[in-house]
Amino acid sequence: MIFLDVILLLIVIGSLIGIQIFSNKLRSATTKARQLAIVSETSDLPSVSVIIPAYNEAANIRDCVSSVLKSSDLPGEKLEVWVVDDQSTDETLAISQSISDSRVKVLAGQPRPANETWMGKNWACAQVVSQTRGDFLLFLDADVRLKRGAIETALLTAETEQVDLLTFWMTIVCGCFAEWLAQPIITSLFSVGFDFEEVNDPKSETVFAVGPFMLFRRQAYDRIGGHVAVASKIVEDVELGRRIKQNGLKIWYGLGHDLAEVRMYQSTAALWEGWTKNWYVGVDRNLQAILYIAFVTFLVFAVPWIGVTIALAKILLLPFNWLDLGTLFVTLVAIALQYNLYCLSQKFSNISPRNWWLAGIGGLFVSAIAIASIIKTETGWGWTWRGRSLVGVRSEE
Repeated sequence: MIFLDVILLLIVIGSLIGIQIFSNKLRSATTKARQLAIVSETSDLPSVSVIIPAYNEAANIRDCVSSVLKSSDLPGEKLEVWVVDDQSTDETLAISQSISDSRVKVLAGQPRPANETWMGKNWACAQVVSQTRGDFLLFLDADVRLKRGAIETALLTAETEQVDLLTFWMTIVCGCFAEWLAQPIITSLFSVGFDFEEVNDPKSETVFAVGPFMLFRRQAYDRIGGHVAVASKIVEDVELGRRIKQNGLKIWYGLGHDLAEVRMYQSTAALWEGWTKNWYVGVDRNLQAILYIAFVTFLVFAVPWIGVTIALAKILLLPFNWLDLGTLFVTLVAIALQYNLYCLSQKFSNISPRNWWLAGIGGLFVSAIAIASIIKTETGWGWTWRGRSLVGVRSEE
């Protein structure tokens, strides 16, 4: 019994050390992140085509397009907004066509070509590019809401710094319980896992891109082959970023909380489907890497709460043991440090730390997402996106 008590104490001490290491890395990552701040400059900016691929986005599409139009003072000759309906089965197309603004154009997407593999939004994006006229192409997800001046700020930054792809983390909005469990933890893992300086360094092989907001210089987009070149890729945003760097072009990757916000998932089911769809693929099917991520998540977020539960139960129900008291003390310190970790994570995701006390359940949930992502990807069981099966592309990814 004493042996098991010692093991438990050592585990929670390891968790405490893990939290401190993780916090230090998160602090370093957010300190190095470049921040975009809204500017008012609108003169002599290049033209831009905003492209919004939409599949069953009836709940989002009107608000998304409205936010784009309200965000910018660019005239019609410099701003056009394309909504591409990707064969939706809901009212997405009808809602899009009802938007009355000369800057808005709607394309009813065609069925995907037979005997070709087109994943996610790649087919929708590829169909519309040839019809656009902007010097820049801004690909937005339908769940993004731009803020006033966002487009001008992004364009000015891209022009000033001669950027070929500008992408950033925006404010992450949490609504349902599952989002509060998962999103703060997952975004903190991304912050630590993809160093901002390395992604922005053209000599580094580290690459990342944030799919909800990707602003391409048209010449660069054409040079890398655009969405046609990544047709079969599930995590197409990262692959497009990789091709930018491979072609000697420049990425700007940072934070843009003042420019936009996004609620990535509207429900527990959507969140589960979304993250299990692409996480394992996103780490290039590196089994060791994703198992390590699951382990770190469990150690840093879940273990302190499991430890404090066990320690309290033993103190209340069993004869007094100094080891139990030591375990309780260490776990309480670890839990206190988790609050600081959530505050650091806020600098990356702009998610309020007010629900930090959900860290224990969140750690279990996110660890389960990572494991499920392996199982789904390798077996094809339940591997879908918005109800569309992804089975049959595993050999191509």
